[in-house]
Order: sequence, then C-alpha cells, then structure tokens
Amino acid sequence: MIICSEQDMKQFGADLIQSSDSPGVITLKGDLGTGKTTIVRGALESCGITTGVRSPTYTLVEYYELDNFSIAHFDLYRLGDPEELEYLGYRDYLRPDTWCFIEWPERAEGYLDNIGLELSIQYQDECRKLEATVGNHWGQQLISAMNLT
Repeated sequence: MIICSEQDMKQFGADLIQSSDSPGVITLKGDLGTGKTTIVRGALESCGITTGVRSPTYTLVEYYELDNFSIAHFDLYRLGDPEELEYLGYRDYLRPDTWCFIEWPERAEGYLDNIGLELSIQYQDECRKLEATVGNHWGQQLISAMNLT
C-alpha cells in the first residue's frame, strides 16, 4: 500500500481501530520520520483523543483510557535493554480491552509476544510504502476487514 499524505496516514490509523471489533497488538517499523506516530495519532483522533497526542519517545509509553477500551502507545527507540519492558509493566498492557501500538519493536526482540500485525513503513519518493505481516488470527481478520489482502 502506498500513502502519499499525512492525512491519508492518519486515516489509515483510524481505519485500523474502526476495522476491528476487538483490540490487539500492532508493531510499527520504519526509519525516523516515516509516519509511525502519525498512524497512531490517526487511531487516537478517531477515538476522540485530539489533545496531548505525542510520541512517547522519553516516557516509552503513553496510555489512553476510553469508555470501552484503552490504547497503549509504546515508543521503544530509547529502550536500553529489552528487559526494561518488564519494569515498564509491558505485560500489564496486554489485556483483551487494550490496543497496543509499538514503535521500534526491534529494540525489544524476543520480549514481544502476541503480535497481531506488523507494519513496515519505508520511504518511497515523497510517499510511504506500507507492508503488513500477519502475526496471528486477529491480525488476519484485521487485514481482511481493511481489504489489505
């Protein structure tokens, strides 16, 4: 999938949330500035969260509680050691009612589990190329609902 505008990248994030009846774990890989946070911002804005949406580069995780579910946004860029995830309480966020968006998952290789969908974002001229890899049944249902198959 090719996306050429910030608005379309946000819409893709909104579509992720709106295309599934249940939350899951989504990882986002890509160089700095490819739009990982923009996708998460689109997901959050589609849920009515429009203020205070920022990348958790220094806090490592931002948590948003909504009426029917929650969203945990991880940015592992500054993670020094994958074991730090245990101190963050990473597993506490892996609940059936919580969406987990994880930027820079490669920094925690071997510690992340139950990944439903892996999104890889690459520069392609002025646009971005998104590739989705399914991690489990939930991820397969999500990409089918979004017609990404």
